[in-house]
Amino acid sequence: MANQTDSFHLFNELSEHVTLRIASCSALYHPPHWSESKQHPDYDLWIVLAGTVNLRMGGVSGSAKPGDLILFYPNVPYSASTGEDGCRFLYVHFDFGIGDRSRILDDFSLSGIVPGAFVSEEAALFRRAFERYRNRSAVSSVRLKGCLTLLLSRIIEHAAESGASGFDPSPSTALPKKGTVRHMDALQPVFGYLHEHLQRPIAIRELAELIGMSEKYFITYFKNTVGVTPGYYLYQVRMNRARDYLYLEQYSIKQIAELLGYPDPYTFSKAFKKYYNRPPSRFV
Repeated sequence: MANQTDSFHLFNELSEHVTLRIASCSALYHPPHWSESKQHPDYDLWIVLAGTVNLRMGGVSGSAKPGDLILFYPNVPYSASTGEDGCRFLYVHFDFGIGDRSRILDDFSLSGIVPGAFVSEEAALFRRAFERYRNRSAVSSVRLKGCLTLLLSRIIEHAAESGASGFDPSPSTALPKKGTVRHMDALQPVFGYLHEHLQRPIAIRELAELIGMSEKYFITYFKNTVGVTPGYYLYQVRMNRARDYLYLEQYSIKQIAELLGYPDPYTFSKAFKKYYNRPPSRFV
């Protein structure tokens, strides 16, 4: 049976198709009693360095203290302010997608205040990378992107570990999550079913029927939501598992073909070579 965390497997299965583009990154100081009301056209992540940032979003208020992070989704209005001490934070504007699906994070409950205790190590790495980036050190842009990837990965990881319900901060820091309707929700049964039945051939038609869609509409819906077609996703998952089985060095090629629903070793080997550019017999 599918559960809410099934869709988080996307980040593992399709990791090679993840795209991350940083638009801008800088540090800001705001004086006492600063305030702003706006929304951003892309993802925005703040790392609070000093002072307290008071937020209001969707009628709910919260406060972020030094060490905390705030993740904003695109086009979500908010109000932010500070008290008598002012505030200082790093910010980074970015876009994050998988395959042809840009802004895939919108389908996950991640936005709002992220307690610093959950991401302290990754946030520290990002702050150090930012200092190198600000000083224009060699390869600093690549380092900054890598550290942002780690930081976002930790945020996603914690949401998955906590049951796909996002962060569970105290009421004083809680902020609403982006959106109430997510296209990914409809695909939960598909992800669960697919992973449970890899050992046999799976027709796209049966996946569509699982959630009450026509095959044609399902293919379009899946690609628009996940970023790749359902057929490619199934292929990618099987190639990931094939790689893992080969590294174990416990299974023959014939056994791996059977475990992954291929009719014979030849068909499996052909699919494997197409993906990895070498046959499974020469992979390890």
